Amino acid sequence: MPPLFSSYRLGELTLPNRTVMAPMSRVRAAAGGLATPSMATYYAQRATAGLIVTEGVQPSRVGQSNPGTPGLHTAEQTDSWRQVTDAVHVGGGRIFAQIMHGGRVSHHETTGLQPVGPSAVAGEGSVFTPNGPQPMPVPRALETDEVAEHVQSYAHAARGAIDAGFDGVELHGANGYLISQFLSSNANLRDDRYGGSIANRIRFAVEAVTATVESVGAARTGIRLSPGGGIWGVTEDDAAELNTALLTELARLDLAYVHLEATADEEILLQLRTAWPGTLIVNPTMPGGPKQTGMAEAEHWLGLGADLIAFGRGFLANPDLVERLRSNLPVAPADESTFYQGGDAGYITYPTYQHTAA
Repeated sequence: MPPLFSSYRLGELTLPNRTVMAPMSRVRAAAGGLATPSMATYYAQRATAGLIVTEGVQPSRVGQSNPGTPGLHTAEQTDSWRQVTDAVHVGGGRIFAQIMHGGRVSHHETTGLQPVGPSAVAGEGSVFTPNGPQPMPVPRALETDEVAEHVQSYAHAARGAIDAGFDGVELHGANGYLISQFLSSNANLRDDRYGGSIANRIRFAVEAVTATVESVGAARTGIRLSPGGGIWGVTEDDAAELNTALLTELARLDLAYVHLEATADEEILLQLRTAWPGTLIVNPTMPGGPKQTGMAEAEHWLGLGADLIAFGRGFLANPDLVERLRSNLPVAPADESTFYQGGDAGYITYPTYQHTAA
């Protein structure tokens, strides 16, 4: 089993350790989806991670899920991210942008547009809007000839990310957002080449990844998946077969990595490890769950064949999480009330252990 603190070659990057800061929404962007100086500080504080993956970044206006999230579809947005990537690189870190099209997980009060999805099926639960939580509306089903535009939105945002200084991009194919909706057996009721069979339901994901690879290169492209996750009402009745078929297709592209959330039984995840020959990141706990990933979970999944381990909540309250884990120091809990409230409190105000001890 490789030690968590050993180096790892990821594409053209050498990671000093095998920890990954998982993508986590913090809704601190400025008006117009612009990155801010506080965002630069936040990510730079955590630059000792082997790899940072940012919060979800929308690739288009209609792709925005929540208010206060950043974008990568205008020149101004691209320019605003350079302060973030520069700060992380000065701190010795490496950073990928997570490209996240919300699909039906959106609201016209946020974007001014009707959300779109593979089918006119509303998601379950409420979505954040500028006027508070609202039930998710029924999305407009994309016409077949419109799908390519949304495929290309990932590639366009990826090009902007590289121009902004990111080391690569991760397509958000998990947690009930647009790619996940196309993969789904209940959000995708299409009868064209993007719906029905497993081969058709994985088509959007494969096309989006392929377009991104053509835009920025395979070594700079990863994807995150949540097999059978069931978030926002998305169902994958055939999670093992579906995700095995998807990874078999993606394996032809020689991507930087696949990032799996442990949202399925361990047996299924091990089957997917077999199907995927490349670098595998595992996020051991369900997103939003009460459990925080620690050394035991990391070592367990490294022993089962994961190459890198993603930590979520641990990085929120512990900018020096790597050193705390390495030295067996206490890991501070995150204040959940500050996750999405905006401002710097509970964002860039968490101290390192040395400051705490002082």
